[in-house]
Amino acid sequence: MQPSINRSTTLAAAALILLLPLSAVSCSAAQKAVDCGSTAVKIAGDVADAGTAYNNADKDPQAAGKALQKLKQDLDQIGRNSSDTDLAKAVDDLRTQADKAQQAINDKQTPDLKPLGDAAAQLTKVCAK
Repeated sequence: MQPSINRSTTLAAAALILLLPLSAVSCSAAQKAVDCGSTAVKIAGDVADAGTAYNNADKDPQAAGKALQKLKQDLDQIGRNSSDTDLAKAVDDLRTQADKAQQAINDKQTPDLKPLGDAAAQLTKVCAK
């Protein structure tokens, strides 16, 4: 049975971008909330793309690797632009899981995508606080 990415992660990230600005008190807090929400949505999309690519690997074997590369590039960009330590840790954890999935693909093994989805959900959770 192939692992799949939890759809609720993507939906939670999309809802997050709409809800966070409403709870912000100052302009800088509102901007941080919007930025973090946008980040969560982008990453959730990357993770969903990786899951879809893996599930369709029989049609395009390289797609999963490409999707994971895009995820890692986006994580690198987020890591460079964030000074929040909790967000940095969530990004590092997600990068670690992306690396493990990539290694499994490189070794012609079935990657366990659940930890990747869990790490993306954790990033969303960090953005929600």
